[in-house]
Amino acid sequence: MSGPSVLYIDDDAGIRRLAARALERRGYRMTVAETGAEGVVKAAAERFDLIAVDHYMPGMDGLETLEALRRLPDHPPIVYVTGSEEGRIAVAALKAGAADYVVKTVGEDFFDLLAASFEQVRARSVLEQQKASAEADLRASNARLEALLGEVNHRVANSLQLVSAMVRLQATALTDPSAREALEDTQRRIQAIAQVHRRLYTSNDVESVDMQEYLGALVDELAETWSTDALPRALSLAAEPIRLPTDRAVSLGVIVTELVTNACKYAYPSGGGEVRVALRRIDDDIFLLAVEDDGCGIPEDATPRGTGLGTKLIKAMAQSLQTIVEYDPAHTGVRATLRAAVR
Repeated sequence: MSGPSVLYIDDDAGIRRLAARALERRGYRMTVAETGAEGVVKAAAERFDLIAVDHYMPGMDGLETLEALRRLPDHPPIVYVTGSEEGRIAVAALKAGAADYVVKTVGEDFFDLLAASFEQVRARSVLEQQKASAEADLRASNARLEALLGEVNHRVANSLQLVSAMVRLQATALTDPSAREALEDTQRRIQAIAQVHRRLYTSNDVESVDMQEYLGALVDELAETWSTDALPRALSLAAEPIRLPTDRAVSLGVIVTELVTNACKYAYPSGGGEVRVALRRIDDDIFLLAVEDDGCGIPEDATPRGTGLGTKLIKAMAQSLQTIVEYDPAHTGVRATLRAAVR
């Protein structure tokens, strides 16, 4: 016979014989055991597709047998058989790990019920195995994709670093101050984007960026860029641990770079001064970014300085975050703020 193999554990010899005959007629390959201890030994020695356990047995009763069977590695589904219609026994068996239970009755109806339970349990077991296999395949696929994405981020970061170095070399070769300044601004923008990709390939989460870490590294780079031995630049950061999706992190990084660059260029004409960057949550869904200095401020009749590209970038990046950058007219110096959704 090639049907499912069943181990039937029951201390009643007559029931064991009847169960073996009735279930073999229904296509099952039957093995019987007289006691719970004998059943556990047989289940440990041979692989069965199903096990049926009677509740009332001397010595090791059904619940104790069920517990011992479930301790076996890779045990099959177990159907609990009881002659009592008390719900507490069925509940106790199901809580202990039985796949189903059947109330023992006199006649062929019992074996029909038992066979039907076997088929339902086997079908459910197959579905659970298929689900577990599909989930394992999905986890493996996700792991491969995350590894691939990490490698892509690594290569993008390296490529951006190379482009940044080339722009820096080109800037040092120029004699026109305006052209050199434009290339240096471009280099800082590239670095802001590259910093995101560096965060991604060193993180287990490739879908979002820890803004506390990202802005910390970005502010450090900007401080190094704008500082000289004669004029060190004081840049400070106060950031809460907020995670943003990658595209939103890039937009915010570019905005911070532009605002800090403007402050370093124009806030303190006579020397170094502090530039402060702050990021905090307003509530679960909204964050607030602030970049401020205590410098000379922006005169009302001031003419635009530079090419205006930085202002356009700030506006474009803010639009991608569905927000705008606002300036506080009451602040001494310049205070730019931005409120946006975390996602």
